[in-house]
Amino acid sequence: MAVSNGTASDEPSTATVDGVVTAVRDGIMQGRYAPGQRLPEADLVSLYQASRGAVRTALAQLENEGIVLRERNRGARVRPISLDEAVEITEARAVVEGLCAAKAAQRITTEEKKSLRALSDELRTAVEAGDVMAYTRANQEVHRAIRDISRHETAAHMLDRLRTQSVRYHYTVALLPGRPSVGMREHIEVIESVCSGDADLAEKTMRAHLMSVVDALQQLDANLHQW
Repeated sequence: MAVSNGTASDEPSTATVDGVVTAVRDGIMQGRYAPGQRLPEADLVSLYQASRGAVRTALAQLENEGIVLRERNRGARVRPISLDEAVEITEARAVVEGLCAAKAAQRITTEEKKSLRALSDELRTAVEAGDVMAYTRANQEVHRAIRDISRHETAAHMLDRLRTQSVRYHYTVALLPGRPSVGMREHIEVIESVCSGDADLAEKTMRAHLMSVVDALQQLDANLHQW
């Protein structure tokens, strides 16, 4: 399947290499590009209004990040990630995001506390409505907000790569019976721990949440092996 699902409203009009990298990475994270989907250079040039050289350089960078596969005479495609890899990625995220949560607890401002706590309401609304897509979006926003509040650039770059690689499992895990309710409670606990200013508690709570996601991924794996 070729690239056909970007829109002018959410893509750069004249993209640099960094612009193409960001747009494709975001497209994968947001589910616009599926695992294994082809990414023809000509389509990306047209979609992002970028030069062919910029697109090629961007695809090479995404390949180095482990997000894209490039094959001789076949072009580029979104790299599929196995469930085992998703578990390992989430374990790594637990360490890095734990650090971000600790830093966020130390650095959060009053306004950032208000914005972060507003995401608790979004999570509750989504779960009460049974809207898995809205829950998944709010889930991602919580993690993104804490990353930004931490103001830890190295960790932020690492997380962009890790989250993009495992994104296709986020929605699948959210479909497990009862998982959105569990995830909502865990995210609210993370939010409150960050807002408390207790760095150790925030790190511990974030790590516990992501190890709960690991457990959910392993449950998903067990379910798949039953078929």
